Amino acid sequence: MIIYNVTVNVDHDVAEDWLSWMIDAHIPDVLNTGMFESYSILRLVGDEKSGGITYAIQYRAHNMAMYERYKDEFAAALQADAMQKFAGKFVAFRTLLEVIK
Repeated sequence: MIIYNVTVNVDHDVAEDWLSWMIDAHIPDVLNTGMFESYSILRLVGDEKSGGITYAIQYRAHNMAMYERYKDEFAAALQADAMQKFAGKFVAFRTLLEVIK
């Protein structure tokens, strides 16, 4: 199992709208690609001084090939949609994790 982790720091003034959009639109669009089995949304605790609210969204893929297909065929358009809606209001970085047990 591969976890595609997207860590996002969102400005306070758009955090509520951003989270609603993630839950109602973006995450369903990502899951509708068929490349991920499930997801979690986590909030970083103790991050009050960062200038925003930090979330980690974790998408679970059965294997690396599924993630690679997502990256090659779908990621750019989905990321562009987020940039268009919330430009300058968030920063994000992405990591891959392999589940060992």
